[in-house]
Amino acid sequence: MRIVQITTDSREHFKNYKLAEPYFGTAPQGLLNGFANLTDHEIHVISCSRVAMKNPSKIASNIFFHQPIVGKWGWAKSLFLGCAQATRNLLKEIQPDIVHGQGTERDCAMAAVLSGYPNIITLHGNMRIHARRPEHRKSKYHQLAAILETFCLKRTNGVVAISSYTEQLVKSLACKIWPLPNAVDSRFFDIILSPPPIPRFLFIGSLDERKNPLGLLKACAPFLKADRCSLALAGQFDPAGEYGMAFRSEAVVLPNIEYLGFLGRDQLAAEFAKSSALVLPTFEDNCPMVVLEAMAAGLPVTASRVGGVPDLVDHQITGLLFDPENLENMRKCIELLISNPEFRISAGQAGKRKALEVFHPSRIAKRHIEIYHEVLRKN
Repeated sequence: MRIVQITTDSREHFKNYKLAEPYFGTAPQGLLNGFANLTDHEIHVISCSRVAMKNPSKIASNIFFHQPIVGKWGWAKSLFLGCAQATRNLLKEIQPDIVHGQGTERDCAMAAVLSGYPNIITLHGNMRIHARRPEHRKSKYHQLAAILETFCLKRTNGVVAISSYTEQLVKSLACKIWPLPNAVDSRFFDIILSPPPIPRFLFIGSLDERKNPLGLLKACAPFLKADRCSLALAGQFDPAGEYGMAFRSEAVVLPNIEYLGFLGRDQLAAEFAKSSALVLPTFEDNCPMVVLEAMAAGLPVTASRVGGVPDLVDHQITGLLFDPENLENMRKCIELLISNPEFRISAGQAGKRKALEVFHPSRIAKRHIEIYHEVLRKN
């Protein structure tokens, strides 16, 4: 089978045009890890860019890489029609059996549904939900992404729903839905944990209202002041924004806090290795990759009982779930993690077993092949 994956080259997303190798989001990369072992299938990755960069022709023995160059008017200003046309032109040469668009945040879903080939899309962020959040209601990007997401959901041959949360959100629009979580990048299964004597909790995500780091600071404050734990925060925030200023004013008065900034994948793996648990107090999330990656590493997870998170974390087995609106509930979960090292170990081990059984890239890639065959039988 000849398969096209349309995904975003992170060099384009972060404007790192001088890097010699493409790299991708954690979920598409995990799936590609799995495809690399399925050598009887031919995979073509297409990632549009505004700037010509150095590129390998292959990123694995059976995975080819293509990067059409699209001018500035071919992106959001044209509803990504320039990207869709450039991709369509390339597909005439590749002649794939099926096209898979990864995400509705940028051009990938539009290019897939306008490809002229059987296609499916995966929703990573539910942009219609993001657009309704108070902090995004004036964002032209989020409003446009929400409109295009609806357009694509109605026109694709099916949707991979990476959580039951997304499955419910798209069932009125998509003609076919396959529940299937993301794959985890293989490197996270190889992490060897070495946590410190005093528990070190790790937060990874945008330091913004949706991810709720300010709530985490308030819940952890008594333990931080008593030197019972430390808290490391990885992510970026807007220091001039209202939420960023509130976050900073709370963080500067608390001890035992590290601010790590944005982390690459290898840096992230290193931070997992020296942490005691992952804490994610998000108000809304689909299938947060940091949770899957922490579980693959054997790190216990305590997180919000929202969105797709309960699909991933089994309460009191692989971790703990709390109400992000309830600081006392969050604080009790953190207290349990601090006071019960045996639970931290058992939850981490149970999480790793689940990750191997459910999120391993080989399993997820094989299930995608089954989905592609199903689509082709119907087309």
